[in-house]
Amino acid sequence: MQQHLQAIVTVLSLVNPLICGAMFAQIEAGQARTTQFGDAIKAALAVLVILVIAALVGARVLQVFGVSLDAFSVAGGGVLAWIGFTMLRGDSAPVPATKNQKRSLTPVILFAARVTALVAVAVATVVMWIMMLLVGREATHEGGGFLHDTATRFMGLIVIAMGTQFALTGLDNFFAAHS
Repeated sequence: MQQHLQAIVTVLSLVNPLICGAMFAQIEAGQARTTQFGDAIKAALAVLVILVIAALVGARVLQVFGVSLDAFSVAGGGVLAWIGFTMLRGDSAPVPATKNQKRSLTPVILFAARVTALVAVAVATVVMWIMMLLVGREATHEGGGFLHDTATRFMGLIVIAMGTQFALTGLDNFFAAHS
């Protein structure tokens, strides 16, 4: 259960449903509610497909390139920390959806148990879809508003911590295996 919860929190932090909802509200401003609903379903399905593919074949792709999960954990941790610092800095420029989708691939590959990864992906996708439908008018203000900025900075800190943990775990596993 702890592993499932950790996986869900990790994927939720990286998908960042609140920010996805805020970006969605900005993009869909002025659209009919039925159009917004359909677009939210399409976006959630696209993210779901990308994350499921990463969860199912990510480790095999790493094997093809001769990259160990430990090395990927260290590199992915560095990338996550960099992304987290960018978020923590509070850049208010909207992030295109494709960057959020790419950002979400890194930790999913790290989960050894595919079922855990798939549960986390499903939960994160549903939460993201709900947030796209619920995040309201506050997100449409210039720069995303207080909620957007606060959530981005908080999630940045969480992403930095996750990146650091991934890197340290990868280093620890690597040195344990080679000593």
